[in-house]
Order: sequence, then structure tokens, then C-alpha cells
Amino acid sequence: MKLAFDCIFYYVSDIERAIRFYTDILGFKVSSKDYVARFDIDGVLFEVVPTTDKSKLGGGGNARLCLEVGDVAATLQELQRKGVVTSQPQKETGGMLASLHDPDGNEICLWQYSGSPAKRSAM
Repeated sequence: MKLAFDCIFYYVSDIERAIRFYTDILGFKVSSKDYVARFDIDGVLFEVVPTTDKSKLGGGGNARLCLEVGDVAATLQELQRKGVVTSQPQKETGGMLASLHDPDGNEICLWQYSGSPAKRSAM
């Protein structure tokens, strides 16, 4: 058996609204769109997949989209200026963590490594 990574995805109720959120608010670029919209985030395929099944919305599972940022406080301020409700940053082992939600309630985490912003690439 050979397994290969495909993508990370979130279910959304309105694909056009989701595309606007991920492009206008988070600055992602749509890499392709058909029945789903695809974004390339540093080589990782992230998709938003439309559904009418409300039980699939809101990211009820354990996985989260986690984005590395250089300055979590500055990123939170920028998001709040755009009208996004965010959590307060919390100190965690190895860095700072904060979160926000897309229009369908899917959680997006923001992670700032302690020390050098390039910490991950050195691992």
C-alpha cells in the first residue's frame, strides 16, 4: 500500500464567500477552482469544499489549519482592523498561539515560534 498526501480541506456553506475570506482577509491566492477552490499555502494544498450538510461545518474534528506568522500580535491587529474576531494570543511551549474562525466556523490557528521567525525551516 502506498499513501500520498492529497490536501487539507474545510467544508463551507458558500464557496464564493469562503474564497473572499481566504483571499481578501488572509491574502491567499486561488490556484484553481471547479466544484472546490484550491489554495497553495507554501506548497501545501488547502481546499474549501462546498456542502449543504450543516453537520459538516465548523471544523468539528481535531485538525486545524495552522499558519505560521512572524508577529502574532501585529497579525491579530491587522485581522481585527478587517473586522475579524480573534482570540487573544496565548503563550505555549515553543511560541505564541492565537485563533480565528472563517465564516463557517472553521478554526484557523496562528503560530509564532519563540525566537527566530525562521525556526521551522531550521528543524
